[in-house]
Amino acid sequence: MGYLRSHMSSQHTIIIEETEGWTNNQLYDAARAYLATRINTDMQRLRVSRVDETKSMMFSMEEGEEMADVHEGTEFKWRLVCRDNSSASSSNGNGRGGNGNFKLEVRSFEMSFHRKHKEKALTSYLPHILAMAKKIKDQNRTLKIYMNEGESWFAIDLHHPSTFSTLAMDHKLKQAVMDDLERFVKRKEYYKKIGKAWKRGYLLYGPPGTGKSSMIAAMANYLKFDVYDLELTEVNWNSTLRRLLIGMTNRSILVIEDIDCTVELQQRDEGQEGTKSNPSEDKVTLSGLLNFVDGLWSTSGEERIIIFTTNYKERLDPALLRPGRMDMHIHMGYCCPESFRILASNYHSIDHHATYLEIEELIKEVMVTPAEVAEVLMRNEETDIALEGLIQFLKRKKDSAKDGKAENVDQAVNEEEQEKEMTTKIDLPDNQNHQDESKE
Repeated sequence: MGYLRSHMSSQHTIIIEETEGWTNNQLYDAARAYLATRINTDMQRLRVSRVDETKSMMFSMEEGEEMADVHEGTEFKWRLVCRDNSSASSSNGNGRGGNGNFKLEVRSFEMSFHRKHKEKALTSYLPHILAMAKKIKDQNRTLKIYMNEGESWFAIDLHHPSTFSTLAMDHKLKQAVMDDLERFVKRKEYYKKIGKAWKRGYLLYGPPGTGKSSMIAAMANYLKFDVYDLELTEVNWNSTLRRLLIGMTNRSILVIEDIDCTVELQQRDEGQEGTKSNPSEDKVTLSGLLNFVDGLWSTSGEERIIIFTTNYKERLDPALLRPGRMDMHIHMGYCCPESFRILASNYHSIDHHATYLEIEELIKEVMVTPAEVAEVLMRNEETDIALEGLIQFLKRKKDSAKDGKAENVDQAVNEEEQEKEMTTKIDLPDNQNHQDESKE
């Protein structure tokens, strides 16, 4: 009779249990994360939790509650079911004397729908839930920053607040970087088709204080990638470097800051005796580093970003800069009017002020870094006082630059006069001889 009722019913149900044997069911975890974003907070019974003070509250269904979700025009009904599994635990001989070591409550989701939509449920709706849950997990997870010590990585939570919206730089350049990152993460199949490792290299260069570290943090927050901050002075051998880079996870950013002065990278001459046969001579070299950037070892992971930073691009070996290694060169320059407006919005939540015109004219004439402007804006919470302080700071910087130029001009004039004086002294005897000859 039960078989007949099941056969005649127009509703089909898929059971998604919390565990599969001793392993967590990924589909259950995905459904729980997905439904938390679709739940109706007007439900009579609602489960609310928060596991991290930096995260928002999470809503979930309570036992016996039902909710509906619509996908591509089709309604799917969800119900959370809990059942006691204590009898099964004791009967199969796996119990441990009732000491509570085993989880006796088994949870599952029941997903019901009209039988004509079974194909859509299996081939479209459930894959959609898995994909959405992955995005939710990526958005909510806490990023990590890793530092190297010896041959190992050590991680701490990364809570850097920098984002592209708060980054003080030219809007067009900022948008170009964001578009490049978006294009990169969507091109897995493209990289596979053309036979290249799925990675992207960025060179950030410019004076100190122009936002290179903030750019890295903004990229990490934008992509939800962990950061591996490689300190090359801690790495003595190419073999150690190899083990460190193999130990990186996918979807991560490798950062080598101040690449021009971190360590002296030298190419070894192919003709040097003993370099290939003596492992003790396997010191970190430019060729060793490049092998990890775009050589065979670059394929040890995928969906990776590699970032080099430098204050002096001209000091870098050209081998580091070519496309395929550093694909995009990003100049982090001095503060411009647009950068100033972003900083003023960040620190004082304003979009316009009577002093803007004067400040922007001064910024066009003075070489000042975003870090310097930010530091002045932070000195006072009163907007008027802070902006007036910035005006005075820029004027002093402008006068200082003029004085420096004046000193250079005065020095050049003095040197020119001294040179003329020396030339006159040298020419005098000849002139005097000519005058003496004419007198005779």
